[in-house]
Amino acid sequence: MNALITTAELTDALASGTPPVLLDVRYRLGGPPGRPEYEAGHVPGAVYVDMDGELAGPAGPAGRHPLPDLDAFAETMRRAGVSADRPVVVYDGGQGWSAARTWWMLRYTGHPSVRVLDGGLAAWTASGGALSTEMPSPEPGDFTAAPGALPLLTADEAAALARRGVLLDARAGERYRGEVEPIDRVAGHIPGALSAPTTENLAADGTFLPPAELAARFTALGATADAEVGVYCGSGVSAAQEVLALAVAGVPAALYVGSWSEWSGDPTRPVATGAEAG
Repeated sequence: MNALITTAELTDALASGTPPVLLDVRYRLGGPPGRPEYEAGHVPGAVYVDMDGELAGPAGPAGRHPLPDLDAFAETMRRAGVSADRPVVVYDGGQGWSAARTWWMLRYTGHPSVRVLDGGLAAWTASGGALSTEMPSPEPGDFTAAPGALPLLTADEAAALARRGVLLDARAGERYRGEVEPIDRVAGHIPGALSAPTTENLAADGTFLPPAELAARFTALGATADAEVGVYCGSGVSAAQEVLALAVAGVPAALYVGSWSEWSGDPTRPVATGAEAG
């Protein structure tokens, strides 16, 4: 199943007799929660889910956006109407970061049918899609979390993968090279990782590049369907967008959720800088 859905496909799905559960997960790194924007206008029928409060646990040694308690996550999904036998569509305000994190969380915990709206809310409105301020009251779903359906990396596993396979750093190139670090304690990257910014997964209109172009991009980095591939970023959010882009390209990849926020918080872990992998 394609992990993306176009605005035209979503329009048809919402008009069908069995519409998908629709989740709005707008989020800005370091910004206010997305709920006020959601309340001002959202795709009709969408339920808001909070990135920081419901898709991540409290910040700490495991990173700024560690996995949430999975029972609590499942309860959040049930309140939003998510059931195992009903498709889910997720969107955000752009870039696909938080939408992909939701996609990854649901797929990791066993949901079989989750898609991200390609281009997010901007694509929806650009296509003439209506917005609503009505707050939906969905029937509770029956989703239960069964973790392990997608591969997950610990810090040690990410380090080992960088040595034997392909570990992609999804942050901006200047953060990878260690030229700037606006958030975390130390600048640089995991030794052996390759720079692969998420911005290069998208076209100018914010939609994902076609599968063939994504495949060509990742092949140039050694990330192919027969390679062992992992991804990290600052705190495990934008890296989920890269895992999604890899999936669109036909390349399975593991996610290091702790990412640089966990790695750099441990002074015993090595740090590389510069344009080349360390």
